[in-house]
Amino acid sequence: MSGTTRPAGRYLERRNPTVKLAVLFACSLATLFVLNPVTLGVLTMLAVVAVLTTTRLGPLQLLAASVPFVAFGVGLVTVNALSRPGTELLPDLPVRLTSEGLAIGVALALRTTVIGMLSIAFIASTPPRELMTSLTQHAMLSPRFAYALLAGFRLLQLLPSEWLSIRAAQAVRAPLGRDGMPRTGPTGFGSAAFALLVVSIRSGERIAQALESRGLGAGPRTVWRPVALDARDAALAGIVLTAFTLTAAAGAAAGTGLSLV
Repeated sequence: MSGTTRPAGRYLERRNPTVKLAVLFACSLATLFVLNPVTLGVLTMLAVVAVLTTTRLGPLQLLAASVPFVAFGVGLVTVNALSRPGTELLPDLPVRLTSEGLAIGVALALRTTVIGMLSIAFIASTPPRELMTSLTQHAMLSPRFAYALLAGFRLLQLLPSEWLSIRAAQAVRAPLGRDGMPRTGPTGFGSAAFALLVVSIRSGERIAQALESRGLGAGPRTVWRPVALDARDAALAGIVLTAFTLTAAAGAAAGTGLSLV
């Protein structure tokens, strides 16, 4: 495709964002029908290998990004092991721990891990601009929604720096304690939160006016640096979906099966 861009980088970064989003949705939906821990464990390992080999993330970065999903998975294991009826594993414990609840909890936790790994791969390999441009080009998403979402994302990126600026301004005006440090306290924290809310509203108004002044949604629009879509993107979808299907089928053939929860 002439005039299209193919960003440089690792393999997954060069693939079309719309195709990656569709594959992520399909795999996440299919994972909800798999309850076998072995199959889900294999899918998790495949996802980890794929993230490390097709994105710029290293092992430590991937581990840090996985913390929310792992924490949620630990919660699922704990709740199911302690609340589901079944055979008690350790009768001497003060709480009831069942083998059935533990197995289901582990399976649900691995589901979370699989979806989390795929989501991390998508986020790490997809710049927001390319995603919105691709959705506008290939998924027929309205530019009004696409550019509004992109503007909102940019605004969220600025919030941490705005918060630091507000807190720094408060520290300059705050009285000093005996240790020489500024005393802000809970009142100062609330004031900073309110100031951040006001700044966000004003920034949103300016963004809306800027988009409106540029005729957003007024008619057909051209795309600067359109995103490419070719056979290599179809190959990515085929490889991922085939690997997922074969892994699930192997688990079913081994007697593990697919379950609905």
